[in-house]
Amino acid sequence: MNERDSEQVAQTFSERGYTLTPTEQEADAILINTCSVRDQAEQKALGKMGMMGKYREQRDHVVYGFMGCMAQSRGSELFDRIPHLDLVVGTQKYHRVFDYVDSILNRRLETRMDEVGAEMTTTRVEDEVINTNNGKVISARMVDTEEEVGSQNTIRDHVPRENQQATAFVSIMQGCNMRCSFCIVPDTRGKERGRPISDIVDEVKALVQKGVKEVTLLGQIVNLYGRTEFPKVDGKSPFVQLLEAVHEIEGLHRIRFTSPHPIGYRDDLVEAFTYLPKLCSHIHFPMQSGSDRMLKLMRRPYKNEKFLAICDKMKAARPDLAITTDIIVGFPGETEQDFQDTVDCMKHVGFDNSFIFRYSKRKDTPAAEMEDQLDEKTKEERNQYLLKVQEELTFAKNAKFLGTIQQVLCEGPSKSNKSRLSGRTSQNKIVIFDGDADRMTGELIDIKIEDSTGYTLYGTPEIY
Repeated sequence: MNERDSEQVAQTFSERGYTLTPTEQEADAILINTCSVRDQAEQKALGKMGMMGKYREQRDHVVYGFMGCMAQSRGSELFDRIPHLDLVVGTQKYHRVFDYVDSILNRRLETRMDEVGAEMTTTRVEDEVINTNNGKVISARMVDTEEEVGSQNTIRDHVPRENQQATAFVSIMQGCNMRCSFCIVPDTRGKERGRPISDIVDEVKALVQKGVKEVTLLGQIVNLYGRTEFPKVDGKSPFVQLLEAVHEIEGLHRIRFTSPHPIGYRDDLVEAFTYLPKLCSHIHFPMQSGSDRMLKLMRRPYKNEKFLAICDKMKAARPDLAITTDIIVGFPGETEQDFQDTVDCMKHVGFDNSFIFRYSKRKDTPAAEMEDQLDEKTKEERNQYLLKVQEELTFAKNAKFLGTIQQVLCEGPSKSNKSRLSGRTSQNKIVIFDGDADRMTGELIDIKIEDSTGYTLYGTPEIY
């Protein structure tokens, strides 16, 4: 989701005359889009921004800004942590980032700091100019974290690509109404707000015209899309209606979505996998815990039995389905039995992969104030155990692909080895193979799977 939001901001700069640079030392504006799901992500962002302040020693016009969830939750207090920070922009203001950066940058470039202390003009942000170091401005403090009606409709543009683009993310909604006890997202992203189906379809059509073959529909709880805004039709939820509409787009070959929630995962969505072949044979389905007691403390309003029942229904609807999940280990009060329940559930479902996180306190969440907080040693031991369980499951799952022919969407050169190509199966398995990037990127190719390192498959194109 952050990647999609970042692309929207980048597109705005590109459209209005700026050039994206992969080298931060050359940049006139440096923006970090932040996450608040875990403390580690916040600390990483703060550390990175802190280190980049050195560039102002040689180029004093550089604009520094935080965007996203940490910006939303911490606001102006971030200026105390990062003295050279200029801009803090929340999750409903991505479409305004360009104007804020451009106003600061142009003023600095035009005046070369000659008019230090002059008031900057804005009607939407808290505004203060700081004078230090013999009169040099080191920070123009601008904050915009207010709610904005219709902000969900502003994440709709994509950065033009020089090379063939095989896949794209499409934001269909913003916000979340669930209030899990460990999660800060409802406070940083606001309430659920969905985009009209027609707007989403138009965006996907435009992407397909540019050569995109696969889209991933994004929402904090994607299967609850439109539930408060749009009616059911013929017993189908707004999300299933959206899937059907996107499925009709000629030239689109694959549809993914992330991440659904057991609440709202109805039979109409399960059935969609039986008659919409463009839906990929993969769902990322966050479990969080296999213990009913932990789920209740997490404020996840379902029991493990329901989660397992949905998984079983999905496998019946699409026999080649791969299921991946999120798991929180070491949640406050987690006993050995609670932990074992999670292990048992992992083995029962046979997840193809799991993203396993040690519980991390987030400020202003109920879980942060709970008693029986586990020590880091226990959390780490349980985390490592689950990683080993998942490794065994993944290796066994992927071994079954050896010798088979899999249809792979080529996404271009591999990130780890540019001399080889990378793509994904319908089950979201990464496949590495040799070939011509110019001819094969964006194409669906039959690959014979010949080897596996566990998490990655290797193969050879049949004929191309």
